[in-house]
Amino acid sequence: MTDLDDVDATAAGFGDLYDELPLWSAPFGLMLLDRVPVARGLTILDVGAGTGFLTVELAQRCGPDARIIAVDPWPAAMRRLRRKLEHLRLDNVVLLEQDAASLALPEASVDVVVSNLGVNNFENAGAVLGACYRAAKPGARLLLTTNLAGHMAELYEVYRATLVELGQSDRLAALEAHVERRGTVDSITQLLGRAGFEVVDVVTGSFRMRFADGTALLRHYFVRLGFVAGWKAVAAPAMVEETFAALERNLDAVATARGELALTIPMACFEARKATAAGP
Repeated sequence: MTDLDDVDATAAGFGDLYDELPLWSAPFGLMLLDRVPVARGLTILDVGAGTGFLTVELAQRCGPDARIIAVDPWPAAMRRLRRKLEHLRLDNVVLLEQDAASLALPEASVDVVVSNLGVNNFENAGAVLGACYRAAKPGARLLLTTNLAGHMAELYEVYRATLVELGQSDRLAALEAHVERRGTVDSITQLLGRAGFEVVDVVTGSFRMRFADGTALLRHYFVRLGFVAGWKAVAAPAMVEETFAALERNLDAVATARGELALTIPMACFEARKATAAGP
């Protein structure tokens, strides 16, 4: 067998590993991949690697003498990524199953740092970025993608009205706190700056997620995985079921009036660098 043999789509286990990238991650990942350095010999740190979308792409795009270090504390994701690496016979990847805030890579050992949507899930983003800064070589580049404030504004407008309708105006502050967790271009630029990185470019855009109605939205697998628990935490604990029944009805009504339920996702790709060493 050679490296250029055709892929056998009938092989045992093929279906377990094919097309596993969440559609949610793809638009952000494409922004990043369009800008990330790709060259032989690079050492690239993928922070919040998950099941390895970026890790696998960069390991292949940069060639076998590049070194990709994938960091994530999620055991299930790391197990899946190990299987993918074995399946693809990629041996230029190192997996670190840990919190990136405690990363202990040698100082100034990494050429490029990437993170696709990772900043949303870091418990201490400042500590993670500080660890990345220490590992980065002088002149190293960092590319980070995230969704921005204004994310799913159409849904949150209906949620606010639903809380008021059910006499839960006292929960509006909790909803606003949940919404405001999303960063802005300015706040993320400041976050990177506090870690020592200089932002040199920011590219913004948006995409839409379209659903037939609220029923379809609230039952979508990825929405349940990534968002529903946070939305439930906003409602009064004794009224979660009632709140979500009303929210579903109200979202259905919006879909009926508009012909569909469309949620806007604003996104950004930040490119930053670590300053080169000062001259004598």
